[in-house]
Amino acid sequence: MEKQFVKFATATAKVAGKPWTFIACLSIVLIWAATGPIFKFSETWQLVINTGTTIITFLMVFLIQNTQNRDGAAIQAKLDELLHAVTAADERFIGIEHLTEKDLDKILVEVEARAQRLHGGDQMPIVATRAEDLSAAPRKPAGKPAEKKTPGRRKASR
Repeated sequence: MEKQFVKFATATAKVAGKPWTFIACLSIVLIWAATGPIFKFSETWQLVINTGTTIITFLMVFLIQNTQNRDGAAIQAKLDELLHAVTAADERFIGIEHLTEKDLDKILVEVEARAQRLHGGDQMPIVATRAEDLSAAPRKPAGKPAEKKTPGRRKASR
């Protein structure tokens, strides 16, 4: 059942994000508004749009939240894998998304202070890797990196 819900939630989120979906919903509201004089702007006429939009909004919140939760988890897994794969990266950052906001704020302050110590001045801070923390060697500002030639690999043509 979970796989079916995931498929349904993903498909619904994709459809909900399309421009034609917005145009269709706008058309429904405009048709509803145009029928106001026909129904003499009655309470029932108002209840139709209020009930319809409330039900759709209520259901969409859960579907879109499910999609966003899965996307966020996938992104975190990819970032954790990158932190693990890059030898100069600080693996202590893996899993920090599970910390409290207060703990995350502390880490951010520490990272910014480390960048300030390593690079000083009012320049844009560049966060150092763990290896750079240990050596305290200044980094070059971000620019176009030189291409590395790796033996056995060819540059992919486009």
